[in-house]
Amino acid sequence: MLSETHSATRSNSPSIAIIGGGAAGYFAAITAAEANPKAKVTIYEQSKRTLTKVKLSGGGRCNVTHQCFDPAKLAQNYPRGARELRGAFHRWQPQDTINWFAKRGVQIKAEADGRMFPITDDSQTIINCFHDAAQAAGVELRKECAVKRITLPRCSDTKANQSSLIVHLSDDTQMSADKVLIATGSLKASALTHSLEALGHTIAPLAPSLFAFNLADKRTQGLAGLSVQNASVSLVGPLLLSRSSQAKPDAKAVSRQRKPEPQIGPILITHRGLSGPAILRLSAWQARPLQEKNYHFEVSINWLGTVSENQLREKFARLRKGKTQVKSKVFEQIPRRLWERLVEVVGISEDQKWAQLPKDREATLIDELIDGHYSVQGKTTNKDEFVTCGGVSLKEVNFKNMESKLVPGLYFAGECLDIDGITGGFNFQAAWTGGRLAGLAMAGA
Repeated sequence: MLSETHSATRSNSPSIAIIGGGAAGYFAAITAAEANPKAKVTIYEQSKRTLTKVKLSGGGRCNVTHQCFDPAKLAQNYPRGARELRGAFHRWQPQDTINWFAKRGVQIKAEADGRMFPITDDSQTIINCFHDAAQAAGVELRKECAVKRITLPRCSDTKANQSSLIVHLSDDTQMSADKVLIATGSLKASALTHSLEALGHTIAPLAPSLFAFNLADKRTQGLAGLSVQNASVSLVGPLLLSRSSQAKPDAKAVSRQRKPEPQIGPILITHRGLSGPAILRLSAWQARPLQEKNYHFEVSINWLGTVSENQLREKFARLRKGKTQVKSKVFEQIPRRLWERLVEVVGISEDQKWAQLPKDREATLIDELIDGHYSVQGKTTNKDEFVTCGGVSLKEVNFKNMESKLVPGLYFAGECLDIDGITGGFNFQAAWTGGRLAGLAMAGA
């Protein structure tokens, strides 16, 4: 384990305070300490544990990154922060992350959907790697030590370097640091957040991202555990405009909004409603509008992915030439129980044959298959997928080195910024990239 006590500050060695012992914080601390062995790097973590999200990610396997090595394409997976991250990814991207772990004896593998995990399928492998690397680099750790606020030194304070920052700790002590990195994760209302605002920073409103949809619908009731691997889901109707940009959107403004893009991928039926990658991606892209709707909205599901109405009618026309019953499963991609349920809810009897199926029942079945509307009444956030959009305004951060444009020596990385990615390893990659760039800059490398 890392030392949890301060060592004597070495002469002429820069002091670097890392606020937060999570993914971005550890990556920045290791980077800074390795880049400048003379630097005094200390991680301050308010809880008893470090790297908790790393531990939970991917069901305990840790979705380290995503198999996408084109910075422009990679950036397209971030509902907020895409433009800023595009340049940052040219400096540190998934291939660099893979190489970093490989150099430390941790092999990363890719799965069919592009997600990447340690070959051990155990998040503890990543945690151990970070702990070992931090200890080897001389990083110090102070657990159960929160940072209450950060201030600039007073002009009369001769004890502190006037170019340093004053870090006020939860044990009522304070220390000066040449460089300070905020890597606390989501910036919930706190004294630290207020101190950042006092220093001039803008905090974009927070909103949950990557959440499942709650609904009570007879079409999915009792089918928990069933999944469709290539379904499509989209929001029904226009989105609300952000309150921050327009308090009372007029009819013309609403009509100009583009229909939200559908998300295609696996959809999982749960005891509470709907989850799976397609649902989580939709929740990420529309995080703020859905929050404004208080998580009461309608979605349209095409259980056949991209199959169109005309394609479906052609298939049904061929089925009418046979003697099979409608309840017999005809689509490999739809579980039998889901197919039977959809057939039941449109009023088709168990012994109904395709040849005698009334046209109005066929039309209703087509609607259920490719444009079924479901009323969402709330959300459920998975612990291992919890992400929050909102945080420090991106306009106030230099993404070449992650330094504040307003306060020299103050840096940001990870979820404290108004950056979030869709599910699949993208949020960790943003943490690695931000942590790396900040670490090098703080070390003077």
